Amino acid sequence: MTAQERAQIWATCPCFDKTISKEAERIAKNPNELERAFGHELQFGTGGLRGVLGVGTNRMNPYTVAKATAGLAAYVLETGGKRVAISYDSRHGSREFALVTAGVLAKHGIHADLFDTLMPTPMLSFAVRELNADAGVMVTASHNPAEYNGYKVYGADGCQITQEAAQAITEKIEKQQYKDVSWYTPEEARAKQMLTAIPQAVQERYYALTLACRVHPDTHTPVKVCYTPLNGAGLVPVRTILAAMPGITVVEVQAQTAPDGDFPTCPKPNPELKPTLTLAIETAKASGAELVVATDPDSDRLGVAVQNDTGDFIILTGNEVGLLLLESIVAGRKESGTMPEKAEAVKTIVTSDLAFAIAKAYDITVKETLTGFKYIGEEIGRLEKAGRADAYLFGFEESCGYLAGTHVRDKDGVLAAMLVCELAQYAASQGKTLLHLRDELYRKYGYLETRLLNFDITGVDPMAVMRVSMEKLRSQPPETLAGQSITIKKDYLSGIEGLPASDVLTFANACGKAIIRPSGTEPKVKAYLSAQGKTAQEAVQALDRMEKDVRGWLAL
Repeated sequence: MTAQERAQIWATCPCFDKTISKEAERIAKNPNELERAFGHELQFGTGGLRGVLGVGTNRMNPYTVAKATAGLAAYVLETGGKRVAISYDSRHGSREFALVTAGVLAKHGIHADLFDTLMPTPMLSFAVRELNADAGVMVTASHNPAEYNGYKVYGADGCQITQEAAQAITEKIEKQQYKDVSWYTPEEARAKQMLTAIPQAVQERYYALTLACRVHPDTHTPVKVCYTPLNGAGLVPVRTILAAMPGITVVEVQAQTAPDGDFPTCPKPNPELKPTLTLAIETAKASGAELVVATDPDSDRLGVAVQNDTGDFIILTGNEVGLLLLESIVAGRKESGTMPEKAEAVKTIVTSDLAFAIAKAYDITVKETLTGFKYIGEEIGRLEKAGRADAYLFGFEESCGYLAGTHVRDKDGVLAAMLVCELAQYAASQGKTLLHLRDELYRKYGYLETRLLNFDITGVDPMAVMRVSMEKLRSQPPETLAGQSITIKKDYLSGIEGLPASDVLTFANACGKAIIRPSGTEPKVKAYLSAQGKTAQEAVQALDRMEKDVRGWLAL
């Protein structure tokens, strides 16, 4: 079906709202806009849906959400399910999409449990298992710009769905016709007792289990923290947790406190990016706070900045925060005598290999997974099935995602904020900061520097451009990296090292390593570089040489 034909259906079918139909008719007269809005169906994958808000089959709107949910409902029923938990963040359309999701599920005879206010992704992951639900839906576009929204699907295990489940749901979605998809209003669904609010007790249970993950609960050294939820869903959960920690004083970034889908002070609400933390750092300086923590709109990621000895703030990378927390947790467990047998930490293949050095020092194992926190959640599930859930200590990924404990099966910015603030207290009790701990860690385990390169893809079909770029690297692989011959080449496309197939390439030598992969959520190709040296400067110089080479490989 052509874009014009799709637009014509939306413009004329009575199943669509008149406002939607009128906009579809307008778009049909604009060739460039037509292709972007109706050239494709919005793709459903392991991350669910994610796209720009607007009218069209390739946009996030109530109708694409309803069609996807109808496919999900068919899958849930086929697999014997009858209950789905739903949450949403502060983005435009999030609550409406959550209610549409609940209405479609109810129309199919599936009970929907919905938080009565915005709640973060980790709370949804927790609620799925706490309520014994068969699936979960989180309406969010995570850290994407304001024009995006999305729809993440979780399995009964509280993890984002697997590739197999995503494919099965996709097949169900493709059988749905917009004209046949309908949903109950919230009032209708509640009247039929098919939509209920998730009780406050679920939140309280989450808070209790989160606080139980503290490493040094008796450390009450005063620390002043500047916290920003970046106008997202993290405010209440993070403030609730920090309020339960004696010694922590919280200063808020007022312009970023209230939920606001426009993200007016932060066009890209991604805590990985330096500009995202600018206002929080300014607020921290003005208020005398020593530490900045920021959660993204759905509060599954955490950004951290620390004041140095001269009063400036240094932003820690996701790798640095993860390594600090890993060291803190394993050292704390060893000190308290609570280290489990065959203890395990988990990281993704693109996350710092310095984790192996820490693991060796404490005689624990590091398990590597593909990129995507669902794989870390699945590893917890594997340990749980083996009766060894307590062997899991900590999981992290370089993109500011962290998880301790087993009550949540996705990255948790709320829990991470708690652990970072607690570690800051522990450092302060010794007259130190997180920066001092970071420097000690590097002196102890070696200087391994990392760098992330993002190659943004533009055009009508960026996914096709990304495929071509990866195909070129496979057919014409580079021979040198940072002036030295490449000695290790890995292609994960067919599945290697016991991992599922994935579109990832690794090139490495004695100098360092470059891992290339297309993003699963944004139109960009990512390159993860790492290099080790006798000093930080030596490692950074190696990264500079590597970056020059990789930019040549990916001259898109």
